[in-house]
Amino acid sequence: MPVESVFPRLEALLPHVQKPIQYVGGELNSTVKPWDDCDVRWALMYPDAYEVGLPNQGVQILYEILNEREGVLAERTYSVWPDLEKLMREQGVPQFTVDSHRPVGAFDLLGVSFATELGYTNLLTALDLSGIPLRAADRTEEHPVVVAGGHAAFNPEPVADFLDCAVLGDGEQAVLAVTEAVRAWKDEGRPGGRDELLFRLARTGGVYVPKFYDVEYHSDGRIARVVPNRSGVPWRVAKHTVMDLDEWPYPKQPLVPLAETVHERMSVEIFRGCTRGCRFCQAGMITRPVRERTITGIGEMVERGLEATGFEEVGLLSLSSADHSEIGDIAKGLADRYENDKIGLSLPSTRVDAFNIDLANELTRNGRRSGLTFAPEGATERIRKVINKMVSEEDLIRTVATAYGNGWRQVKLYFMCGLPTETDEDVLQIADMAAKVIAKGRQVTGGNDIRCTVSIGGFVPKPHTPFQWAPQLSAEETDRRLEKLRDRIRADKQYGRNIGFRYHDGKPGIVEGLLSRGDRRIGEVIRAVWEAGGRFDGWREYFSYDLWMESAAKVLPQYGVDVDWYTTRERGHEEVLPWDHLDSGLDKDWLWEDWQDALDEQEVDDCRWTPCFDCGVCPGMGTEIQVGPTGKKLLPLTVIT
Repeated sequence: MPVESVFPRLEALLPHVQKPIQYVGGELNSTVKPWDDCDVRWALMYPDAYEVGLPNQGVQILYEILNEREGVLAERTYSVWPDLEKLMREQGVPQFTVDSHRPVGAFDLLGVSFATELGYTNLLTALDLSGIPLRAADRTEEHPVVVAGGHAAFNPEPVADFLDCAVLGDGEQAVLAVTEAVRAWKDEGRPGGRDELLFRLARTGGVYVPKFYDVEYHSDGRIARVVPNRSGVPWRVAKHTVMDLDEWPYPKQPLVPLAETVHERMSVEIFRGCTRGCRFCQAGMITRPVRERTITGIGEMVERGLEATGFEEVGLLSLSSADHSEIGDIAKGLADRYENDKIGLSLPSTRVDAFNIDLANELTRNGRRSGLTFAPEGATERIRKVINKMVSEEDLIRTVATAYGNGWRQVKLYFMCGLPTETDEDVLQIADMAAKVIAKGRQVTGGNDIRCTVSIGGFVPKPHTPFQWAPQLSAEETDRRLEKLRDRIRADKQYGRNIGFRYHDGKPGIVEGLLSRGDRRIGEVIRAVWEAGGRFDGWREYFSYDLWMESAAKVLPQYGVDVDWYTTRERGHEEVLPWDHLDSGLDKDWLWEDWQDALDEQEVDDCRWTPCFDCGVCPGMGTEIQVGPTGKKLLPLTVIT
């Protein structure tokens, strides 16, 4: 039977909330399929506000892949702001999709993409508004199967009680495999109920179902082991890896938002994975190996996407876009092709040692000269060796000199505070590096209109990285170091006024650290925070450090652990980590050796261009590094006149 839209009831609430347009749907390239023509129905959620969630590439890709399939529909849902949540509860309006405003609780599956752990409380809000029991154990066949994905799904243990299953890695093929499993189970008359469906998914080895694993603990709070509790369930769950990106040229029809969003551009992922080996970077570690999209594949996606959207900017996305083996030809080809259209090109992430002025000039050929952003991460050579960020101060100064000499006047430098082995002096050197950048800019240009903005984030150790064993710096110590740095910058009479200083205090990082390396016991903390009103923890105006600490203090003592045990405590080599049964492809011994190399201040080269360092991904996953050059050009695309 058709599922009725809740929009008539929702519409009456919209005049009373902020930004009501984000809830109405109807975006260009959105899809609404007849309910009764489909036998598998997905609700895809990005657990944040529309303005953050709509541009998310992962959700857009899965949305389009699923809707292309006959008999399958996918719709999108985002977190509602607290003002609408209050009215929805008062009026009995459930969580809805923006495409057709169907209730989320009516779908077969709810797929949630976690780019960050700070969206966990928003998941609970959506479940509750949907009428879906918070605990997976309390759900029946009538409720959607809740599936987690995204980078945070590589340690889903803190939300294990709330998830039916999780998928690690690339979603393109995985989402279709899950769809076919659900279809077969439904066609057979739902034998064995919800439990049988989850078992079918689990035994494939590519879907993690927490209920089929028991966690045993030592008396001191550490995990003793994670063991399957049902025959046929694998001991370890593998990630999914799409090897040929050209076979998956999505999104073909990118969504064009109705309301303002954080990114308003047509984005193309030019390669996936990274082997630079930055030890703090979870994304670089878990997405190995490197797989490049071909230059012709990129050109075709850009052409099709611009025609479908009308955007005036193209973002060439990856973890380090300037590392694409043919980035120079890509940038020149696209700049030639769209010069008369004034289509802007951007590389959202650029390494100091991959930047050159020819590339920059192609990216700004239409006259745009916005600021440049580089990420040294650490200001001293010693700390850069620790984190394996192989960029010298000379590289940075030479690069910014080139930029200033070619018309740029603003440079933004991104650093982290709280890195392993870091000292006060490592942080204070950030001020000196910024001053040197401005001095070089003045020397090159002969002018004083040079700006350098220093942006600093707190370091949070992440699973599946060499720093997964590292102690996290306390919030108080982080704030103390940043205050000293701020004072150092302000005291600089010659350059201080030209240095912008942006930083986050240490408190959100501690909560992120608690969730990042947490285990199943943290689920009770998340629920306590949510029940006390916690929402939108990634937003400064809603985040409450005190609420998280109070909730943790109520929950964790019964287990003999506390927040510091999860955050500022260093782990040992033999400790079982909460995510050890989830296989990112990386060999745990290799990660430990790289952690020891970090403590010894030893750098490791990029394995794209050097012999293999035995991280385990390629042989273990049956994959390989795929890079060009292909020797092809952007033809047969023709220049528009």
